[in-house]
Amino acid sequence: MSQAVDAADAGELTAAQAALAAEHAAVYGYGVVGGRIGRERRAEARTAYDAHRARRDALTRRVRDLGGRPVAAAAAYALPFAVPDAAAAVRFAAVLEDRVAGVYSDLVRASSGASRRDAAGALREAAVRAVRWRGESVAFPGLAERADAALGSATPTP
Repeated sequence: MSQAVDAADAGELTAAQAALAAEHAAVYGYGVVGGRIGRERRAEARTAYDAHRARRDALTRRVRDLGGRPVAAAAAYALPFAVPDAAAAVRFAAVLEDRVAGVYSDLVRASSGASRRDAAGALREAAVRAVRWRGESVAFPGLAERADAALGSATPTP
């Protein structure tokens, strides 16, 4: 195997580990969302939770296939803001999806072939869920620095 292939695999492994860590956090986060979300959106939260669990499991396999040891989930995660009610749960779900989309954009850049298609599909799914939660889209899903530039802001918002 050439050094170029090794470097490409190492870059993909690093990006896959980051995506796996984000999926662990999303699964945890949707546990919080599910505990606060209103009845009318509970099925949507459950569907997202299940999707993130499936992506987490697929990424665990991918990291192993790349020769890595999958990053473990943390026992708990710090929330970016308090989530005391359904309205905050909806905002938090959108933030979770934005963060997941961001790491998948890195995985799209670092991978090729079927792995790249899978990462692009995951980015698209996260972006669509973020739009559903937020009620509006962003210019460049998964690319926070471009979305912020399009909005005229240099400071990312949670």
